[in-house]
Amino acid sequence: MTTTLTSPAAPEAGPGTDPGNPAARTAGSAVWVRPALGLLLLATGALYLWNLSASGWGNAFYAAAAQAGGESWKAWFFGSSDASNFITVDKTPAALWVTGLSVRIFGLSSWSVLAPQALIGVGTVGLLYLTVKRWHGPAAGLLAGAVLATTPVAALMFRFNNPDALLMLLLVAGVYGMLRALERGSTWWLVFAGGAIGFGFLTKMLQALLVVPAFGLAYLLFAPTGWGRRLAQLLAAGAAVIVSAGWWVAIVSLTPASWRPYVGGSQNNSILELTLGYNGFGRLTGNETGSVGGGGGRAGGGWGETGWSRLLDGQTGGQASWLLPAALILTVAGLIWSTRKAAYVLWGGWLVTTVVVFSYMRGIFHDYYTVALAPAIGALAGMGAATLWRRRSDLYALLVLGGTVAVSAIWSYILLERNGDFHPWLRVAVLATGAFGAAGILLSQQLGRGPRLAAGILALFAVLGGPAAYSLNTAATPHTGSIVTAGPAIAGGMGGFRGGRGAPPGGAFPGGGFTGGGFPGGGFTGRGGGGMGGLLNATTPSAEVVSALRQDSSKYAWVAAAVGSNNASGYQLATELPVMAIGGFNGSDPAPSLAQFQQYVQQGKIHYFIGGSGLGGRGNGGSRVSAEIAAWVEANYTAQTIGNTTLYDLTV
Repeated sequence: MTTTLTSPAAPEAGPGTDPGNPAARTAGSAVWVRPALGLLLLATGALYLWNLSASGWGNAFYAAAAQAGGESWKAWFFGSSDASNFITVDKTPAALWVTGLSVRIFGLSSWSVLAPQALIGVGTVGLLYLTVKRWHGPAAGLLAGAVLATTPVAALMFRFNNPDALLMLLLVAGVYGMLRALERGSTWWLVFAGGAIGFGFLTKMLQALLVVPAFGLAYLLFAPTGWGRRLAQLLAAGAAVIVSAGWWVAIVSLTPASWRPYVGGSQNNSILELTLGYNGFGRLTGNETGSVGGGGGRAGGGWGETGWSRLLDGQTGGQASWLLPAALILTVAGLIWSTRKAAYVLWGGWLVTTVVVFSYMRGIFHDYYTVALAPAIGALAGMGAATLWRRRSDLYALLVLGGTVAVSAIWSYILLERNGDFHPWLRVAVLATGAFGAAGILLSQQLGRGPRLAAGILALFAVLGGPAAYSLNTAATPHTGSIVTAGPAIAGGMGGFRGGRGAPPGGAFPGGGFTGGGFPGGGFTGRGGGGMGGLLNATTPSAEVVSALRQDSSKYAWVAAAVGSNNASGYQLATELPVMAIGGFNGSDPAPSLAQFQQYVQQGKIHYFIGGSGLGGRGNGGSRVSAEIAAWVEANYTAQTIGNTTLYDLTV
């Protein structure tokens, strides 16, 4: 292989972006580029920051951990759910390092928890622009950034405090490093890319590794150096992944259990078990011990039917699939016509690998996972459109570009039609502008500059009008809870659960969780745009309860204990005091044991037990210890009602 396949020094039938190329400098510094980029970033910031506080804490599970990290450096490092370091969240903590620092600097508020995600989103759009622009020019970069910014699930996740926002930024940074490495065969840029993936692992564990096959294949095929050096460099990049991801894992593994919090989501207090089991291969097989759904033995798994149409159906289709057919078409076109095939292998490999895994994984799957498709779809849309337009003298390239616009408009019409009440005129407008835009592209060689520009604007509206409208709807709708979806609700779509579309398998959660009485203080009070929205949300305690928990709080390690992290998080966020989450997220972790809990009570470390907690830990083979603790408390202590919450005073 030679550098002509990858290096910006060999532009693709037109000006590239290599600083050493005078034509590239002219293209990159055109008068319209910086204003257009500024407008894109300002519009993205407005979309992601507007009305942000309406979502309250967002995902209270992670917000409570951010609050804990803002109070305790130990909680910040380990990702603990509370400042007294009883148990961690069920993920690695890199995203919590960001929000924990924000809370420590600015104090606890909705903005200090959610605004960092919005800023990460703007940064991701800007970095995607720079990455695509480097090899394909500013117009391609702007289109890629616009597609990412207006993907509905991106508008959701960059306004929400799940780990996905930081993961997307790190993976795009990884692609940028790979492109720089491919230009000159640079080991250091390759190591940078590996480090970005490693920190992606510290953000959302094994999901970060889905891009690794594409990265490795692209470098093996297109690196401008010999095969021996390529392999050695890839080994160095692999070492960078292991070191940047493994240092934290090693510290947790080597720290005595008595010196650190319990590893939430595991059954054996093991970060390796969490990595390879509940958050690892269990996601593929459905055998996730302690999950509220799961059950790989059922047809299609416990989280809905698997298959190639999974990402296109129902509510899921409206999250990120608007330009998925276009991206797949343009990947093939780029591999045929582009001289920068390495970029298509990188982004196309990212996209195809993620689509296959998400389509056929039998474990926990939520609609918002599809944000992992958005950067790749955006990049392929920008690169592919630029590649085909530069080759518009080739009739076949022009036909593919016009056909891609038409296919995208038709698919957008289908997605918009699923909710007939959502601006019915829009789907007609998208279809019409798609037809005129595609026709204008096909006739572009016969049209003047003005008509070509008009055709381009129509085509742009056809492909971005639908997702942009969904994104605006997402930004205008408060989202809280652990399961949220973008865009307007679709009949039969319920926020990511697909056990009969709206509940886990069998229509209910194991142990009878999620009933109105299961969540003291008003059941699930969360709001979420699309589907179930606020499911698995935190309780909003009354002022009387908050006052009771704060009384003599300095005497206790935990002012209260409750089954399940979401139940505990509402009380912790209201009081800004540690609340023990018995059993972790699902209430199904064996932490603490009944004997340990009794010891904590005997030592006077816990003030109240909150009754009526949901879940109770019967999910998919998980521990029943939380139910045992609840039964022991009910048998030995007197219940009292404060506000609308049942409390047991464990000091009496």
